[in-house]
Amino acid sequence: MSAYIVYESMFGNTAGVAEAVANGVATCLPVELVEVGDAPMILDLQAELLIVGAPTHVFGLSRPRTRDDAVERAGRVISDGRLMRDWIDSRSALSLSVATFDTHVNPPIPGSAARTMAKLLTRRGCTLVADPVSFHVSGTDGPVSPGELGRAIEWGASIARRVGLHPSPA
Repeated sequence: MSAYIVYESMFGNTAGVAEAVANGVATCLPVELVEVGDAPMILDLQAELLIVGAPTHVFGLSRPRTRDDAVERAGRVISDGRLMRDWIDSRSALSLSVATFDTHVNPPIPGSAARTMAKLLTRRGCTLVADPVSFHVSGTDGPVSPGELGRAIEWGASIARRVGLHPSPA
């Protein structure tokens, strides 16, 4: 059994959380971590567990306009190619165990990229193995709030243990 983590990140906060999640997963399962622009098509994944993460933009997943706003704000973003929404939108049935996370400003605002990704993936036949989770950042640009990277490591390990004990039928 192995895991694949795909993330979208604008200012580096989601990338940092994804790396922490990968460190947690790696305590139980082999894991590969990749930015969404470099990820193989979702149908080509060779893993039993898929974890996806993205920043919450305007109540959900980023769109071309919200990414353009991030570029205008920062001058450059980490994920400047494919959007997570487009990567997930393969229109194919999948039978993967999935978990989703997002980064979210603290104090929280409405909406969640994690819930949006969970909805899109379960509509395509994936099995959600945990409730979507948010990791907090201090302000739009970050940094990741104190304690959140440790929480991400623990969350990743708990997901890997859960899936390792109860593998999905494939």
